[in-house]
Amino acid sequence: MYNSLSFNIFTFMKCILAIMSILGMSYGTMMAAEPLTLKDAISKTFRAEVVSGIRPLEATSDYTRISDDEKRVESYSFKTGKRVAVLFDLENLPTLDSFDDYVISPDGKRLLLQTNTQAIYRHSFTAEYYLWETDSKTLTKLSANGPQQVPTFSPDSRKVAFVRDNNIFITDGVNELQVTSDGNKNEIINGIPDWVNEEEFSFNNAMAWSADSRSLSWLRYDELDVKTYALQMFRGENPARDEYADYPGEYRYKYPKAGQQNSTVTAWTYDLQQNSMRQLNVPVDSDSYMPRIIAVKNPASAVVVATMNRHQDILRYYRVSTLTDECCMLIEEKVPCYVKEETIENTVFTDNHIILPSDRDGYTHLYLYDKDGTLIRQMEKGEYDVTAVYGYDEKHDCVYLQAALPSPMERSVVRVDSHSQQVITPQKGWNGAIFSSDFNYFISTWSDSSHSYVFSLCNNRGKQLRTILDNDKLEAQIEEHNLPHPEFFQFTTSEGVTLNGWMMKPVDFDATKRYPVIMYQYGGPGSQQVTNSWRIGSMAAGALFDAYLTQQGFIVACVDGRGTGARGAKFEKQTYLCLGELEARDQVETALYLGDLPFVDKDKIGIWGWSFGGFNTLMSMSEGRPVFRCGVAIAPPTNWKYYDSVYTERYMRTPQENADGYAVNPIQRAENMHGTLLLCHGLADDNVHPQNMFEYTEALVQADKDFRELIYTNRNHSIYGGNTRHHLLRQVVNHFIENLK
Repeated sequence: MYNSLSFNIFTFMKCILAIMSILGMSYGTMMAAEPLTLKDAISKTFRAEVVSGIRPLEATSDYTRISDDEKRVESYSFKTGKRVAVLFDLENLPTLDSFDDYVISPDGKRLLLQTNTQAIYRHSFTAEYYLWETDSKTLTKLSANGPQQVPTFSPDSRKVAFVRDNNIFITDGVNELQVTSDGNKNEIINGIPDWVNEEEFSFNNAMAWSADSRSLSWLRYDELDVKTYALQMFRGENPARDEYADYPGEYRYKYPKAGQQNSTVTAWTYDLQQNSMRQLNVPVDSDSYMPRIIAVKNPASAVVVATMNRHQDILRYYRVSTLTDECCMLIEEKVPCYVKEETIENTVFTDNHIILPSDRDGYTHLYLYDKDGTLIRQMEKGEYDVTAVYGYDEKHDCVYLQAALPSPMERSVVRVDSHSQQVITPQKGWNGAIFSSDFNYFISTWSDSSHSYVFSLCNNRGKQLRTILDNDKLEAQIEEHNLPHPEFFQFTTSEGVTLNGWMMKPVDFDATKRYPVIMYQYGGPGSQQVTNSWRIGSMAAGALFDAYLTQQGFIVACVDGRGTGARGAKFEKQTYLCLGELEARDQVETALYLGDLPFVDKDKIGIWGWSFGGFNTLMSMSEGRPVFRCGVAIAPPTNWKYYDSVYTERYMRTPQENADGYAVNPIQRAENMHGTLLLCHGLADDNVHPQNMFEYTEALVQADKDFRELIYTNRNHSIYGGNTRHHLLRQVVNHFIENLK
């Protein structure tokens, strides 16, 4: 009997393995697929490799990058992929044992090595820089007087400007000159933006050299009259702040809320030959913005200053002489509702031309101007948005761009000249590019929702020459865990609006069962969560955290509602002046749609989100239709009057102008809150202040609504450090398990 049984089992297993082979499965997939742990889902365990730190070398087909062992700065040929030279090597340099990043001079002969980096806000940081001379092989401290910010080489590579303690300095590596002396914390800032300009205009360097290297220009922020916000700080752990061991302290900084006083910003210049400083003559109202100061090559003694009115529906570019008071407006961009921040980020100034992104025809397209601001032509058109500009090859009258093609959920790299338009990354998914400065080659970055990043070298017509990095090891590692991938879908709401979404089901999904659903969303203006890319998912990284949730027996779904990006100006800007109303309505409609699916338990649907997604969660749970059994809101704004001026007024104008729009908020809807709610917030959140949470919970208390609340000591808007992120997401998981299963 034993031998007979053994033979039968052996024969049975052979049959099973044969069937699995036909289906493309492996024995390891069936028998050894290990469940994903929460720590694995959110840690570096499954982190994709990337090719980072690439700096194209000017007027060449070469680039520089940090070596894989992070010990050298090397130059490579785009064409061959072979190393051309070692520009810097830590070996035999006792002064340094590591570096974080580098800045290369225009002539490629000097490097600034970034060490001891300390983050300040989202884009800003201080560091100690070392100056490396590639010819003499000498290494010296850029400055012996304290850490620096935004060191910037002059075009002739002979000098470096930097900011320390809100003042500007210039050094040649030996002699250090202090240019400004009025900089002071929470009062005057020179050469770097204040908090709100850094956060909402996405930059950290407010200095620009003239092309002749004779003058340095910068933006100066006077924030004396901006009101101060104070964050309470405690000792905490990881890191511990021993200065607050017995009594808490405060971090105080200037934060202009909607409708409140902003910094007064002016443009200044310093003439190195004359040793003189003066204010530049830039026409701007006292409550307007200067979101950029830009170095240009032609003319050699000028810079360009961008200005925006407070409503942010008019963007102007001025060319300003650094030697005279001459100032001329090059371009005025005025569109309905607001000029998108990406317009500023993607404007390109070349030797003789300006390329301006604009949604003036309903979609974001590119417009070519000469250097004096005369419109030459619209460079391309169609029912899609341009999402990035890689550069303009003036010699061949050709622009390289990224566009939301062939659908809003995808990206393609496109080559456009005066006669034709060609997609040069035909693979479906999310494509990006890093071009050589001569535009002969580019490094392609591709991923989709089920495959991590692949880096390839291509010529400028899109022909792939070789693969640089494919992440095959990660793909095999993920395959061992037999994880599900997102599935895309569309549906039409009761208001006739077609929305895009993705859904992730358990790997053992049974269509005859009814599953609880967790909806994740963000929903802020111009954002996208439904993308055919590896950054898909609530924690990105190929939706690994969402895959972990499916292992707990949930279906996870995500839908981009009205106001989200890559579907043209009309779709994005329809939430103008009333953030939250349409966005919440669309999430409720999503829940109703999902609840009608035969495999969904309509009585067990939850929703969660972070930041704007937290706001959208609260708005959706109090929309009036009680479709959500529970929800989690992390770091949510709860009344837009508590949020910063630049972001909020871009979409809402001021509370004084738009009282009805501001009245649409979770605090006012507290009595309508339905479902079991978990709130999470960091006490040191410099972005969405804890004030939002405190005022909202008070409204819930007075409305007699039950809720749970988690506070994270000394943590900012990202809520991380030590075990913090793991703890936070475990509470999210447990909340849904307790309330939906």
